[in-house]
Amino acid sequence: MDYFLVTFFLVQYIRKTLQTKDQLPYWHKRIEYAQYLSVALLCTYYVADTPDWFGWVWHPFMILILFTAYKNDEFYSIRGIVQSVIPFVGVTVLESIVKLIAPSFYDKYESYFGAVAFFAFALCFIIWFYAQKQQKILLKEREDRIREEKESKAQKESLEYLVAERTYELTLQKEELQKTIEELKSTQNQLIQSEKMASLGELTAGIAHEIQNPLNFVNNFSEVSVELCEELVEEIEKSQLPDSEKSYIREIIGDLSQNQQKITHHGKRADSIVKGMLQHSRASSGELELVDVNALADEYMRLAYHGLRAKNKEFNSALVTDFDPSIGQVKVLPQDLGRVFLNLFTNAFYAVAEKKRKLAETDSGLDYKPEVKISTKKFADKLYIRVSDNGTGMPEHVKAKIFQPFFTTKPTGEGTGLGLSMSYEIVTNGHGGTLDVETIPGEKTEFRITLPMKD
Repeated sequence: MDYFLVTFFLVQYIRKTLQTKDQLPYWHKRIEYAQYLSVALLCTYYVADTPDWFGWVWHPFMILILFTAYKNDEFYSIRGIVQSVIPFVGVTVLESIVKLIAPSFYDKYESYFGAVAFFAFALCFIIWFYAQKQQKILLKEREDRIREEKESKAQKESLEYLVAERTYELTLQKEELQKTIEELKSTQNQLIQSEKMASLGELTAGIAHEIQNPLNFVNNFSEVSVELCEELVEEIEKSQLPDSEKSYIREIIGDLSQNQQKITHHGKRADSIVKGMLQHSRASSGELELVDVNALADEYMRLAYHGLRAKNKEFNSALVTDFDPSIGQVKVLPQDLGRVFLNLFTNAFYAVAEKKRKLAETDSGLDYKPEVKISTKKFADKLYIRVSDNGTGMPEHVKAKIFQPFFTTKPTGEGTGLGLSMSYEIVTNGHGGTLDVETIPGEKTEFRITLPMKD
């Protein structure tokens, strides 16, 4: 009976501790067979009524179980419990051997053998009890540890969420600070630009005023000289000079009158240029005015052209205009829009001049004809202005920065990089329009201005 109890509880302990049904399905079947065999042996023991020799059947059965548990690594965790069975098996085997070999000795000390066997039997269950208790303690500690890990994980996730939220807030603050810094830089650049333009306007106004006085004298005296020539012709007709001399004098006076008329014509042209300089240098009132945009564009186109010819006498370019006559007068800021036209035309003439110079250096520019074109079109309450040239064009990396303040592709001393940035501000902020550029490197560039037609 004691063998059955030890075997039964050992097998049950192995099944429960190792969870063989889920973790060790291979050994689960074999352990079930061992359990069934122990029950069969117990039944046979009592039915067959052979207690003297039947103990030798239990010994190999128990030794096989112990050997299996020690041989296979799957049972490593329960070897301590298996070891507690060894004294009991050893005592019972020794008792059976002594009883078989020396019956008289066994009969004399049978009580001692029974006491030792009982002690070994009790030791098995004491060790199992404490092992079971220790297992429960370990299981509780494991559950506590799992709970603490879950709490720690939840706290970690909470901290990570707080860190992520704080990082997001700091990122937003950083972006706002960067935006503020960019706005401050833009404001600073605009102030610098405004100061430079104001200084340039004052200088231009001063020069224009100085030119205006002698120019008025030239125009006035040329007109008076024409009238004097007419009076001189009348007086000569009244004189008694021979007809041949009169004819000669009339020819001279005619040439002189023609020269004076040319002086008058070009003087008035110079006067319009001076007035344009004064208009350009005058600070914008910020109020929209009705202006003939076609005339304004044509005026600044020729002003920019003659400005470049004053620097380079050999430069020539075709000036092409395609104005929509139905536009009429449009409400704009004339001084500001004039600055935009002057900047775009100056850049266009510079581009065609550079292309002609580079082609001339390689002797491949014989057929190149510089051309700058301005076109206007009214459509759907919007004014479309196009300034194009067949000059050098620009690559994509230059195009991306073309409207940035102080960005220029011109050599040092020939450009400040403020013209196009100022033009962009005037068109977009001053007029509520758009300014963009299309270009093909080495072939052409076209600036496109779109302005709303305001009542």
